[in-house]
Order: sequence, then structure tokens, then C-alpha cells
Amino acid sequence: MGGAGAGPPEPRNVSTESLPAFPNAGLVRDAGAAPAQLAGRRNLLQLVELRWLAVGGQLATILVVQYLLQVQLPLAEMLSMLAVLALFNLVGILRSRLALPVLELELFAGLLVDVAALTGQLYYAGGIRNPFIFIYLLQVAVASVLLKPRYVWAVVATTSFGFLALTQWHRPLALPTMDGPAFSIQYTGGLLVCFLLDAALLVIFIGRISANLRQRDASLARLRQRAAEEEHIVRMGLLASGAAHELGTPLATLSVILGDWARMAPFAAEPELREEIEEMQRQIERCKTIVSGILTSAGESRADALEATTLHAFLDGLVAEWRRSRAAALDYRREVPDAPILSDTALKQMVGSVLDNALEAAPGATPSLRVALEGSMLCLRVRDEGPGFAAEVLERMGTPYLSSKGRTGRGLGLFLAVNVARTLGGQVSAQNLPRGAEVTLTLPLQSLSPDPDGSE
Repeated sequence: MGGAGAGPPEPRNVSTESLPAFPNAGLVRDAGAAPAQLAGRRNLLQLVELRWLAVGGQLATILVVQYLLQVQLPLAEMLSMLAVLALFNLVGILRSRLALPVLELELFAGLLVDVAALTGQLYYAGGIRNPFIFIYLLQVAVASVLLKPRYVWAVVATTSFGFLALTQWHRPLALPTMDGPAFSIQYTGGLLVCFLLDAALLVIFIGRISANLRQRDASLARLRQRAAEEEHIVRMGLLASGAAHELGTPLATLSVILGDWARMAPFAAEPELREEIEEMQRQIERCKTIVSGILTSAGESRADALEATTLHAFLDGLVAEWRRSRAAALDYRREVPDAPILSDTALKQMVGSVLDNALEAAPGATPSLRVALEGSMLCLRVRDEGPGFAAEVLERMGTPYLSSKGRTGRGLGLFLAVNVARTLGGQVSAQNLPRGAEVTLTLPLQSLSPDPDGSE
């Protein structure tokens, strides 16, 4: 696992983000729309919340002007418009609960309704003489964050038209004379309240909307990276299949030659040479088994390659095969109840590659494998006594061809392990220990169960 250049002695964790559980986690194209849909729904809810504040603020302003400032307003008309706006907001709440994606056109239409309601209130409250006319700027600012330029300019045109229309058509208010101190105090106070409202709402809601959009962009970037990794895995599979076809003939030739050597008198009379030939034959047979496995699984879907077994049988068989094929010791302990599972070659290779890395990190030491059940998660912890992970490997764990072993073309083991675990809805984490390093494979037991619901 570890390589040249040890990391710090204190533990440092790096985890991959998990996807929904098997078998739908690999559908990147279907998942690609999820971040945009989630951002659209959240932005719709932000507009709903902003509209509730507008309804409450307008109601409070109407009551203050009517009963405290003793300025007569057309209460019936203005309160009716508030009721219509509140009803529209209730419709927006019901819309946000539907599974259909929220279109940008819907957000644009909602902003137009807000602009129309504000224009109507200003019409009954003095037109451009009302200091709250600058609330138009809030609508433009929100549109500039949420919408595409063509919709933004449409909102700008609509608010500009409303502003110009209010210069000609509005109901005058019974305010003090324009030159009187009372008017100056009221108008200045109104401007101050309008400015504070604009500033506070811009900071709060545009900040939230921007966070939603940033989260959407980050999710899309992760999905694009994931799609690129899956494409890379497909290319590797094609190369492996082609190499397996090409290697079949040379391996068969070597097997025949070694068989002839084993029967020759000079080699048969030397015990050491005979043992070496037998070891070479075993390794060639292992290579032929690997090549046959690649050719057999080439073109198979995961569903076709699944094999019904039990958790204990899978783990014990995997460990026994690894010990035999690597001729190495392994400190293996499992503390997990038995359960029926579905396994395939990818799952076996994922665990085997991590064990191989541990063996390569400390060839003279015995790696360990601990298996435990933590809640509904199956945890496999592999430890070695090597020099540990380099900081760069921990930060970018799972990147292909990134290895601390100092050799070109390595680093694919953890890359494949990360992607297989992610496909199953799990994750891979790594950390440096005071002596050696540890890689933890975490898989939801439900994703391995033959029952999709995780029940027997």
C-alpha cells in the first residue's frame, strides 16, 4: 500500500464520496441531471421564501402608513393584491414538491409576477414618489443570479417599463407638501428602510442562491470526472482483453517447453533445477488462469457475472486463493456474521489489489486483513508495515497512474478499488499509521445481498 516517502505519523483520512447503492449507481447519464434539478428546486424555494418576506413586508408597510402615519391608502385593492401574491406563493410551494424538474422559464415567470405585484402596489401608493420603488433593483439582482442573460434583460425591460409607467399613471398619496419638513423626514425614512431591505435581502438570498449554483457546478464536475474514470476503465478492459488474446499462444508454448525440460535427463537429475521448473510451471498455469478469466468475463455485464455465495465462503476463499497464488502469509481475521451475498470478479480483484499493495509495501512483513460489520456497512481493513503513503497519494487517492512506488504505470490498484467500491455504493479511505499504513474498504452489505431490499 505505502511507498517511498512516508507520510506524517498521525492518521490522515481520505475518503471517496459514495453513490447510491448497487445496481443503479453506475448510471452516470441519468445522475447527471440530478444536480441541476436539485439546484432548480432549491432556487424555487428561495424565491418562495423571498416572496413570503415581500408579502409580510408590504403588509406591515401598509398598516404602518395607514394607521401610524395617518396616510389614507386604498386598503381593499392593496390587500387584495397581497392575497393574490400569497396564493401564488402557495402554488409555488406545491410546485416544488413535484418530481418534475424546475425550468428556468418557471423562475422567470415567478419573477415577473413579483414585478407585477410590486408595480401594482406602487400604483396605489404614489408611483415614483414612493421610496420603495427601488425594490425593483432587488428583482433585477435576483434575476441576474438565477437566469440566463435573455431572461435577465427581459426582467430589466419589464422593471424599466413599470418605472416609466408609474411616472404617468399612479394614485397620489395624501402626503405633506413636498417642501415641508414632515415630507422630508418621511421620504428619507422610507429611503433608508428601502435601502436596508435591499441590502439585507441581497446579502441573504443571493448568497444562498449562489451557494446552490456552486453546489450544482461542483456536483456536475464530480459526475464528469466520474464519467471520465469509467471511460478510462472501459479502455483498460479492452486493452486487457486484447492482451489476453495475444498472451494465450506464448503461454501455451512456454508450458510445452517447460514440460519437455522437466523430462530431460540433465534437468531431472538436478533437484534444484527441477524445483525451479515446477515453480515456473505453476506460475505459467496461474497466468493462463488469469488470461482465461479475462477472456471469460470480457463482454459480460455485472449482472451476468454475479455468483451466489455466502460472506464467509467469499472471504475465506478469497484469502485462501491469495495466499496460495502469492505464496505469502496473511494475518486474517473476520468478525462478521455469515450472510448470503452476490460476488463477482471485480469484487475479488478489488480486495486482492489492496492486499497486493500491502505486500509490495513491506515484502518482509505480513500484511493483515480485518473484516467487521459496523452497522449496515461491511468494513475490510488492510494494514501493512511499510513506509506509508506519500501526502500526494493521500490527497489524490484513486487517480490512475498515481503511485508512491516510484515506477511508471503503477497506481491502478487503488484506482480500480475506488471505482468498484463507488459502484457498489461504498467508499475507500486510507491513512498513515505510526508504523505502516491502512486502507479501509467500506461497502453497504445491502449492495451485496441477493435481495435488493437487503432482506433474506
